[in-house]
Amino acid sequence: MAERPYVIDKMISAKAIDARIEELAREIKAEFPVGERIVVVGLLRGSFVFIADLVRELGDRDVEVDFLEASSYGNATESSREVRILKDLRGEIEGRNVLVVEDIVDTGHTLNHVIHLLGSRHPKKLKTIALLDKPSRREADFKADWIGFEIPDEFVVGYGIDYAQCNRNLPYIGKVRFT
Repeated sequence: MAERPYVIDKMISAKAIDARIEELAREIKAEFPVGERIVVVGLLRGSFVFIADLVRELGDRDVEVDFLEASSYGNATESSREVRILKDLRGEIEGRNVLVVEDIVDTGHTLNHVIHLLGSRHPKKLKTIALLDKPSRREADFKADWIGFEIPDEFVVGYGIDYAQCNRNLPYIGKVRFT
């Protein structure tokens, strides 16, 4: 697929993201008891920057990190609505506290699918957090427990989120404007 030419307009600054992650970490710490390990499950690939910063903010908690890779986009700008698990967890989650970290909730199909899959493994507690939420695009009946930012129906990149595997390295969230 040939990439279309585009420019990126900044939507959410790195400073705003950092401040919001600090707030979210405080709320998460209140949810999970001190002394009980939290298995933080990052949904690859888009969540890797978010999960790294979030885990550092949970510094005084016992945290284990695992990853699951699910895909419904490929290199497209629209979800195919068909969720495929490309990489499963390495560890067991039965009887454990689990926090699933997603970069963006769009149609809701991916996170809905993942939550049903992980719920069938009988965790003690299963919670979700998404950096970004596009409620106007929701098709599946799903709402994350914590949301970093609600955004309009725009195609975004940066802070781990890509377009055709590019722009993940931007320290901010930017709106893609095709030219």
